Amino acid sequence: MAEKNGKKQRVDVNSTRATEKGLKGLFEIALRKFSVATFMLSLIPIYFLGAIIVGISATPAIYFFKFISDISSGWAPILQYSSMGSALFISYFLYGISLVFVTPFFNKILPFKIKPFRGPYYSFQSVPWYVHNAMIYLVRYTFLEFITPTPLNVLFYKMMGMKIGKGVHINTTNISDAGLIELGDKVTIGGSAHIICHYAAKGYLVIEPVVIKNGSTLGLKSTIMGDVVIGEKSIIAPHEVIYPKSRLPKGYRKDKQSKQTMENLPIPEKIEKN
Repeated sequence: MAEKNGKKQRVDVNSTRATEKGLKGLFEIALRKFSVATFMLSLIPIYFLGAIIVGISATPAIYFFKFISDISSGWAPILQYSSMGSALFISYFLYGISLVFVTPFFNKILPFKIKPFRGPYYSFQSVPWYVHNAMIYLVRYTFLEFITPTPLNVLFYKMMGMKIGKGVHINTTNISDAGLIELGDKVTIGGSAHIICHYAAKGYLVIEPVVIKNGSTLGLKSTIMGDVVIGEKSIIAPHEVIYPKSRLPKGYRKDKQSKQTMENLPIPEKIEKN
């Protein structure tokens, strides 16, 4: 649903008309009329961007490996191969550390930024969201696990646009839409938890922020979806799912809320057996 003049109107996700003007509008029309072909063509610059990011990040790694290869070329085979083997894996970590800084740099200089959005999946406004997550996943699937949880992964998410308070602990790489996430002071994100600021159904895409306030904890493999606000000092249980548009009160806890619900239920009179 979209609003126009204060009234909600149903969005036609199958429409081939553009909501943007100029070149953006032409791109949107092509995306909606020829979705598969246009989508595949649109991936080319994204893959090119990824190749540039990886290539720059790999530069110090290649330099170091070549340096070790050159100086060990005249050594005995056992020393040469062991030094080259060590250099190979040291080079991988040099690549990874470089990637953590190079990726946010490109995210910063790109002319379009991820923003809240509601509308058809095939829209120009979905492009910044797609590119932003593509860069996050590039780091996630090639290196991020090796620095999670450390201050370095917190720094990476902060450089990608996530608002992070003091004393935050992030023990997961399953985070999307970092630029729309806000974590208060002393927030703990448990192992393999998911934070996703988007959801979609029947061709309609919703991208909305997630706010987790001071002192809250996300349990193991819990899932937080888009358009969610979690109150201070809340505890999200392991595997618990917080659905879109949820507004959790201060001190929320699933077993506590369930207990309060049970206390409000009518209790039948106690029947004593003779």
